[in-house]
Amino acid sequence: MLVFGNSMEAGADSFRQALRQARHPIALAGAGLSAASGIPTFRGAGAPNAAHLTIAKLLMDSNSQLESVRSRIMPNAQSFHLITQNVDGLSGRALQEVVSDSSSTEAKASIRAATDSIIEMHGNLFKTICTNCGDAHFDRRQPLSEGLAGTEDLSGQYKAIPAERLPRCTKSACGGLLRPGVVWFGESIPELDRIQPLISRCDLILVLGTSSAVYPAAGFADMVKHTNNGKVAVFNIDDPSTTSSADDDLDWYFAGPVEKLLPEVLLSL
Repeated sequence: MLVFGNSMEAGADSFRQALRQARHPIALAGAGLSAASGIPTFRGAGAPNAAHLTIAKLLMDSNSQLESVRSRIMPNAQSFHLITQNVDGLSGRALQEVVSDSSSTEAKASIRAATDSIIEMHGNLFKTICTNCGDAHFDRRQPLSEGLAGTEDLSGQYKAIPAERLPRCTKSACGGLLRPGVVWFGESIPELDRIQPLISRCDLILVLGTSSAVYPAAGFADMVKHTNNGKVAVFNIDDPSTTSSADDDLDWYFAGPVEKLLPEVLLSL
C-alpha cells in the first residue's frame, strides 16, 4: 500500500496511470466527502465542495464543456458511477454547478444522464415518501410543515408534535403521513440490486471519505480487490494506521481532507 499525505508525491503517478487504464471505475463516497461543506445538520446549510465538483466533472462526459476532463483523466472508461452513502443530495447539486449554462438544452440532457450515474445508496433527505400510498417526490421546503418549525435545532429537548401537524401527502385525497426518503437502520437497501452488477465488473474503486466499516458497503472494495482482481484507492482524513483494512487490501491511501486531495490528484492529471 502506498500512503500519501497532504502533499502530492511522484509515486501517485501509479494511481493516475491505473485510472487512465480503468474501464469501469466507481467512486464510493461517505460522510468525509461532505465534511467540508459546512453541514451542521442533515438538512442544514451547505454547498457542494471541490471534491463534489471534481466527481461531477467526471460524471458529465456527454457535455461538450466537460468532455475533455473525463477523456483526459479516464480515457478508457466505458462507464463511471458514484455510489454515495450520504443523504445530503450534494453530489446531485454539484452537477448543476459545473456547467456554466445549466439551462441550455445540452446541459439539461447532460445533467439527466449524469444523475442516472449517481446511486444514493441510503436515499435522499430532501425526498419524501408517503407511508400510505408510496408516492415519492423531492421537497426542499424548510420546514415541511408548520409542526416541524424550530426542530432544526437539535440541542433542545424533543417535544411531542400532534399528528395533524406533521407533513402529509398532498396526492389526490390520500393525506397519509410523509417520511424521509432515506434508509433507516435495519431497513433493506433498495438500490443493492442496481449496485451489485456494477461492483461485479468494477476494476478500480475510489473510496472517498469513508472507512467502509459497515456492510454491505464494507464488502465493495473487498470484492473489487479479491474477486475482480481490481485496484482500491482510498481518500480519507483518518490515519491509515487506524483503519481496519489490511495493507494488502488497499493499493493507495491518500491521507487528508478529501475536498483538497481528490481535486489535487485527479485534476492534475
